[in-house]
Amino acid sequence: MKRTTFPRTWRLVACSAAVLGAALAGCTNPGTSEQPAGAGGNSGGDGQVVKESSGEGCTMQDYGAEKLDLSEAVVGFSQSEPDTAAFRAAETKSIREAAKETGVKKLLVTNANNELPKQIADIQNMLNQGADFLIVAPVNSDGLDPALAAAKQKGVPVLTIDRKVTNTHCDDYLAFLGSDFYEQGKRAADALNESTGGEAKVAILLGSSGNNVTEDRNAGFKDQVKAQYPGLEIVAEQTANFARDEGQAVAEQLLQSNPDITAIYAHNDEMALGAVTAVQAAGKQPGEDIKIVSIDGTRNAVQAIVDGQINAVIESNPRFGPLAFETAEKFYAGEAIPENVIISDDEYNRDNAEANLGNAF
Repeated sequence: MKRTTFPRTWRLVACSAAVLGAALAGCTNPGTSEQPAGAGGNSGGDGQVVKESSGEGCTMQDYGAEKLDLSEAVVGFSQSEPDTAAFRAAETKSIREAAKETGVKKLLVTNANNELPKQIADIQNMLNQGADFLIVAPVNSDGLDPALAAAKQKGVPVLTIDRKVTNTHCDDYLAFLGSDFYEQGKRAADALNESTGGEAKVAILLGSSGNNVTEDRNAGFKDQVKAQYPGLEIVAEQTANFARDEGQAVAEQLLQSNPDITAIYAHNDEMALGAVTAVQAAGKQPGEDIKIVSIDGTRNAVQAIVDGQINAVIESNPRFGPLAFETAEKFYAGEAIPENVIISDDEYNRDNAEANLGNAF
């Protein structure tokens, strides 16, 4: 199969709902601090900006898909985890609002509640309900094969967001939209080094196993510490499954078994907020006695920075709606879509958290 090589200069801006229906070509360079316009699903002002893309381009012909008018289409969105998590709530809200602004005929929304078998069944059920295009936030990077096979059999393209699957691009799925999770881990190490003055005994609260988010956020952090920060000693790490209650329980356990811990790196804000409670229960001051750095950008975590309980948060922007539907429109307009579309993420710290609280989700 001959595919078009897609240039790394492909850029998109997830712009305001007022211009969402148009084909957009925003201009931004990797590493800039440009503030994009608000986007669908945005409770603040922090829309997504594409940083870079990579991989071969995939066209309708390559994928074996037929041209589709989204205004006549049934689109399915498979959410991976309960919307009680702020990231997932913002993500689902963004998809719903962008679908409305795009003028999609019908949007089907399901939630797998963090269960892979349910997500497979959800996707199959949406296909049976006539879904013409699927947006999937995978529970795991592996294991969606039966659902992807069912979509392929029906000729329905699958766009993945937030977590990357290990299946074949332009065969099993159209593209991946998401953050550079390895870079997020490196930036978290930078932030923790700055917060601790370069000396700390660090505990890591790991996300759930079986997905590239956890693996990359951990690898990026560890590699950066090893390469740049010899004063940061990783003394413990344990899975807390991206959950606040587990983050609290695991942090309590680690603080008891390692009373010399002076810093915590959490793979997401929910676990970090759990750690805040655990540190307080241990009779210490979070953000002071024990520095805390995490990844996401939820309003509660950014407020915790303002309150002095968390030191820094590396953003992972969940507002995928505009970019997802814009990508679908480009695909059905005949454009080649690259395998990986990577967005820029900001950072919240003691210097900017209060001023930028409105951008949190």
